[in-house]
Amino acid sequence: MKQSKDFFWPSYVDLMTALFLTMLVLFVLSYKLFQDKQASLIAANAKLEVQLQEKKKLDQIKAALKRLEDPRYFVYNEKYKRYELNSEVEFAAGKYELAARYQQPLIAAGRFLARQMQSLQSNDGIQYLVLIEGRAAMDPRYPASHPVNADLQSIRQLSYNRALAVISLWKEAGIQFPANVEVVPGGSGYRGAGRYTGYQNEQRNKRFIVQIQPKIGSLGDM
Repeated sequence: MKQSKDFFWPSYVDLMTALFLTMLVLFVLSYKLFQDKQASLIAANAKLEVQLQEKKKLDQIKAALKRLEDPRYFVYNEKYKRYELNSEVEFAAGKYELAARYQQPLIAAGRFLARQMQSLQSNDGIQYLVLIEGRAAMDPRYPASHPVNADLQSIRQLSYNRALAVISLWKEAGIQFPANVEVVPGGSGYRGAGRYTGYQNEQRNKRFIVQIQPKIGSLGDM
């Protein structure tokens, strides 16, 4: 009987010790999982907060840019998500000089744009990009893949010069944009989204478009 008791108590102690160690390990694992879950929830909440703030910023920008909507000058192109000059301006084939009939309407549009961008200057430090994108028209008598319609450097230069002509006109008219606006000329040649298509419409691509967009990098400063 004594031997039985001597065997029981050490075994019982070993069992309790093993159970205690098992419970301790499970407690540590549970606590670690709890901490990880808490950290994940905090990270998810922080990410959601950032997304909500970004959404708020974008909504503020969208509301601010609404001031540009004036059918006399600029309209919003829903398909391409951009503001564009509302009046048609076409260049002569192979030329980049602005015809006299287009100059005064363009000056009026430039002054309107400068005024509206000036009013956006205090909008949380956001910077804007005004892109003047010149374009060129292909020869509709040939398919786009024909060598006649090759998108050569000379075509890109022509379209760039068309954009530069607009900026030069505004500069000569004394139009100045605020510090939060960068006006950039560009030339897309035969490319670019939103071109006129079809035999009858291709010649209308001898033009330029004006796009106004917030600078992505400046959103992080808000």
